[in-house]
Amino acid sequence: MTNDSLTYRDAGVDIDAGTDLIERIKPFAAATHRTGVLAGLGGFGGLFALPTGFSEPVLVAGTDGVGTKLKLALQLNRHDSIGIDLVAMCANDVLVTGAKPLFFLDYYATGRLDVEVATTVIAGIAAGCQQAGCALLGGETAEMPGMYSGDEYDLAGFCVGIVEKSALLTPDRVQSTDVLIAIAASGPHSNGYSLIRKILAVSGADLAQPCGETSLGDALIAPTRIYAQALLPLMRDGLIHAAAHITGGGITDNLPRVLPSHCQAVIQRSSWSLPPVFAWLQQQGRISDAELLRTFNCGAGMLLCVANTDVDVVCAQLAQAGEQAWVIGRLQPASDAAPQVIYCA
Repeated sequence: MTNDSLTYRDAGVDIDAGTDLIERIKPFAAATHRTGVLAGLGGFGGLFALPTGFSEPVLVAGTDGVGTKLKLALQLNRHDSIGIDLVAMCANDVLVTGAKPLFFLDYYATGRLDVEVATTVIAGIAAGCQQAGCALLGGETAEMPGMYSGDEYDLAGFCVGIVEKSALLTPDRVQSTDVLIAIAASGPHSNGYSLIRKILAVSGADLAQPCGETSLGDALIAPTRIYAQALLPLMRDGLIHAAAHITGGGITDNLPRVLPSHCQAVIQRSSWSLPPVFAWLQQQGRISDAELLRTFNCGAGMLLCVANTDVDVVCAQLAQAGEQAWVIGRLQPASDAAPQVIYCA
């Protein structure tokens, strides 16, 4: 037994580093300030006043992480956009209910706090919050020696939004005559990376090799697209009956989550070309079409159910907002026993 006095630093936790990190990230959080924020970082809890003007306000909360895409970020030593992924995975889920994101909190866990890396990650989180129009209200940094090896870290977060109860997007708004509009993804977003990493290992691919107009590494690390600024005006005007965030499970499993049981989706595969990164993954992994469509977004990051009379105006407004959108299919009546998504050529 040692007679020396032990410190928290001896156990692997650097309190000073944590304090330094808080000071560094305060400007990032301040840049996301919006009406409703009542206090800055440093308190025991984030304070946010509910917006006025709602008759029956409903709070919507979503939580998520970025999965094993973190492994790729570590491999590439690219930490500037993984925080955008974190916000996107939460904010997009809140958005599809019709809710406007209000605030976001993050949880950053690591075995040894690297202040430079953590600052870069949280700067990305703040950038994602700005894209989503929400405030970075607070978070937690946990240094846990023995839980993570080397420079590994993990991320999780949650987002809270608000919507008028009468404006909630629920399956009963959907009509069997609706048209399906897809909005382009920026890549695999933050889903399927365990399979992606398996394909990289089996193929021995060089992440610097070309993939379409960029490198394979750049195509895989591209941050998840955040759709709030483009969709909220359409939702406010009542032009969207339902929206599905295409995450793990692909179109096959995510679209049915917003459809009533009497509706079936017919997806026209010829309506879009598989982006190069997905074509490469399918070829290198010898992935079947069904598996590909149930694992990845395949280039369609968000699907909308829209009345057939509103298709042109919705597509025009999405284009004006900088989004690539196209008609990907339609709905039709179906019995309870029928599959809710079918694919046709």
